[in-house]
Amino acid sequence: MDARIAVLASGGGTNLQALLDHPTIGPRIALVLSDRPDAFALERARRAGVPTITLDNASAPAALDEPLAGLLRERGIDTVVLAGFMRIVGPAFVHAFDGRILNVHPSLLPAFPGGHAVADALAYGSKVTGVTVHLVDEEVDHGPIVFQEPVAIRDDDVWDTLEVRVHETEHRLLPRAVIALVEGRLKVDGRRVHVIGEPGA
Repeated sequence: MDARIAVLASGGGTNLQALLDHPTIGPRIALVLSDRPDAFALERARRAGVPTITLDNASAPAALDEPLAGLLRERGIDTVVLAGFMRIVGPAFVHAFDGRILNVHPSLLPAFPGGHAVADALAYGSKVTGVTVHLVDEEVDHGPIVFQEPVAIRDDDVWDTLEVRVHETEHRLLPRAVIALVEGRLKVDGRRVHVIGEPGA
């Protein structure tokens, strides 16, 4: 596996850490980008010896698409992972890495898209939420689904307690999806993704 991976993150970077700690994926992470200079994800990358870049948060998202794609190409990046990245990547960026961008989302899409999925599930009174890892297309939280796993919501759950279990699930599913992508084991048929070598593929 000779992929060069860029991870884009806006916050604490726990999913980034799960990738950095993975023996197969970690050595392939060539760049970490954030739109927030104080994001702890950047510190995690520095501790791992991975180069970091902070994006200009004042620019409109669409204005960054082509420069960002060009920057990643210059660094030899061929695979992109959105791990808690809170900016929307637009069509120009998606097309530049078509079929090579993964996103992890803390719900069972299409339920609760957007940036407050855990809180939204609690507010709705849902009994189950979960985690989705999907390929990124031009729509937000919409692309073909690679993996999903439910997370039960307990009667006494609050945001903090539910978030812990959602994160635990994310940290298992995201590395599996990244490995499958870089090993060429994802077969996309419309909205269906068959993961070669996985049960039920």
